[in-house]
Amino acid sequence: MKRTTIELADGRELIYFDERDDAVRNQPDRRELSPPPPASQLRYDPLTDEWVAVAVHRQSRTFLPPADQCPLCPSRDGRLSEIPAPEYDVAVFENRFPALSRRIAEEPAAITPFTPVQPGQGRCEVVCFTDDHNTSFAALAPGRVRTVLDALADRTAALSELPGVEQVFYFENRGVEIGVTLHHPHGQIYAYPFVTPRTRALLGAARRHAERTGGGNLYADVLAAERAAGTRVVTSNEHWTAYVPAAARWPFEVHIAPHRPVPDIPALSDAERDAFGPLYLDLLRRFDGLFDAPMPYIAAWHQVPVRIDRELGHLHLQLFSIRRAADKLKYLAGSESGMGVFINDIAPERATELLRAA
Repeated sequence: MKRTTIELADGRELIYFDERDDAVRNQPDRRELSPPPPASQLRYDPLTDEWVAVAVHRQSRTFLPPADQCPLCPSRDGRLSEIPAPEYDVAVFENRFPALSRRIAEEPAAITPFTPVQPGQGRCEVVCFTDDHNTSFAALAPGRVRTVLDALADRTAALSELPGVEQVFYFENRGVEIGVTLHHPHGQIYAYPFVTPRTRALLGAARRHAERTGGGNLYADVLAAERAAGTRVVTSNEHWTAYVPAAARWPFEVHIAPHRPVPDIPALSDAERDAFGPLYLDLLRRFDGLFDAPMPYIAAWHQVPVRIDRELGHLHLQLFSIRRAADKLKYLAGSESGMGVFINDIAPERATELLRAA
């Protein structure tokens, strides 16, 4: 894989990850751009012990432009985009409308004695895994999936070294039902200045399990139990298993986990990276086959924090959809949004059967 870094017209960084050593990526960004916005504001909620980002500049971000104005397509035929090259394999660049950034204008003042405020320091990146506007991740070749994984390993390692970054999170949103603002297939990376609430909850459960069992890894033990039972396993290979969690929250939810406990994507071996693509592509095609239509989904990589509790975690990808039937979506209503108690309309065992048959 060839790695080339350039600077966009407003000073943001763009990195090409190419599958050919002879790829030339020296095209300049010829746009006239305003400086990137300053960092957002993080406000602490003392009632939940959580941070909330207030990023008012994101209200004006690009929203579902037509294909001929897509900012993620390569620059060609006189149309300039976020990516100056006329074609690319995988490209990663700093988000133009970031929720978190390192461009700190000033230290904000506390709102009340109970609500401290700090700059939204961190970094947000966009991951374009193809220059084809009209395709999807499921249509990629296994070799391209390997390139994406290598790019994510590179970015996870680099972002983990930034001062103040505590957790690196990669995800892909797919489908207008999910809330995407750009149709071009892409993912995003968030480098947070704190450990996220979801990860704190997972680590808390893992820590209690380790104390009860004398050091057992909770996720590894759950994975072993699911593999032994087989009831909810959708597909597997030598290095990975994809299964529906016994307490799945979403109508169709699958965890894809390596058999070897590793903390993050950079820790995956070459064999594990090669084996991931065929299994994941098969699973995505099963998702699309459920209702013979593109499935809206979120694909969320759960990596351990940068500095703490790394021995407690276990890398895994959570793939889930809000679609519960061909003409029905699952909305987060009172119980889910108000109290965080999920009510699933489809039994995990039934979801497994449907995915196996798709």
